Amino acid sequence: MPKMKTHRGAAKRFKVTGTGRLKRGRAFRNHLLEKKPTKRTRRLKRDTVLEGADDKRARRLLGM
Repeated sequence: MPKMKTHRGAAKRFKVTGTGRLKRGRAFRNHLLEKKPTKRTRRLKRDTVLEGADDKRARRLLGM
């Protein structure tokens, strides 16, 4: 059976932390930022860790 290919779209969206967990960026931070409160844009800067079924699906796409 051939090697599994990494899903390139997923590879660009998820990063693996030092402890092996998956991080993803948050939505709503691309454009139209002027009318969003600064507090909100600062909060959206932070990455969040995947959990549960999302983590499982992302790992499968990444071939982990």
